[in-house]
Amino acid sequence: MHSSGSRTGLVLGIIALALPVLALGTFVGAFALLVPGGQTVNPLATTSFYVNPSSSAAQAAADAAERSGAGSAEATALGRLAAQPAAIWLTPEKYPIDTVGVEVASITDAALKDGKTAVFVLYGIPNRDCGNFSAGGLSVLEYPAWVQAIATSLTLREAVVILEPDALSLATQCNNVEERVHEVHTAVDLLAPTRATVYLDAGHSEWITPSAMAGLLNRSGIASVRGFATNVSNYMASTGEHAYAQQVSELTNGSHYVIDTSRNGAGSNGEWCNPSGRALGALPSVVSNQGAQDANLWIKQPGESDGTCNGGPTAGIWWNAQALALAKAAGW
Repeated sequence: MHSSGSRTGLVLGIIALALPVLALGTFVGAFALLVPGGQTVNPLATTSFYVNPSSSAAQAAADAAERSGAGSAEATALGRLAAQPAAIWLTPEKYPIDTVGVEVASITDAALKDGKTAVFVLYGIPNRDCGNFSAGGLSVLEYPAWVQAIATSLTLREAVVILEPDALSLATQCNNVEERVHEVHTAVDLLAPTRATVYLDAGHSEWITPSAMAGLLNRSGIASVRGFATNVSNYMASTGEHAYAQQVSELTNGSHYVIDTSRNGAGSNGEWCNPSGRALGALPSVVSNQGAQDANLWIKQPGESDGTCNGGPTAGIWWNAQALALAKAAGW
């Protein structure tokens, strides 16, 4: 016969042994959610995206209301456009090294105060756009410092970051693959420890093969972040983008992705720079039933020009006629 004291001791002993195991299980479970490669829960699942009150669309809507009246068709369409959350593009020309950190903190704090999440695009890599319509960027020495300033502001602030549109896709055309991979990997290393949900740009379905893109993403450190973005500033239909992205995901250890749906409502006609006849796409929203896809986002602000082509102004400048045409084609 065992005494009650012995039974109590035995129970306490079992509990003592079990506690570290339970603690370890809790730790491992939490770790799986924190490590990008092990994230099974969409970090954007409960997210509402931030609408920038100072966006070019908001200014255009205000101008239209003043010019044509608040109830005019123009003001109504532009007002609806301005009410959609679109990404805020961080370029060193607009947000230089000495102020970008403060600006990012201010925008993110404003978003979080409203219970929203800001979406940023980092677009400052050296020899940006290979000298094309969006030429510019920082020097090789300046770029890490600029990204570090942004990363510091996001250390304890939640946000979504789209990293360097076109950088990897253009690398083979620009003969600078090694430099690009190193620069993007440097940015990844700086952003990965922050609270930002980071997606590397992965071109689109008609530009580069899934295997080639996956190779570039793997070399650039995608395993350290959430995943990748497709169709940024382009017009490819979501069906093709989803198929492309799923293949890239499978080749990058199940990384997750977002699709830029801002201007893909009518798909592409083969032209990437201010094509006519295009339409606004699906509104920004979290996605829960499309495999590895996390969200549809408006990464490009509809109404901002792709460059001085097909009648458009300089890249990034507001083009009212295009904004209204995109809205009309979408049935707005």
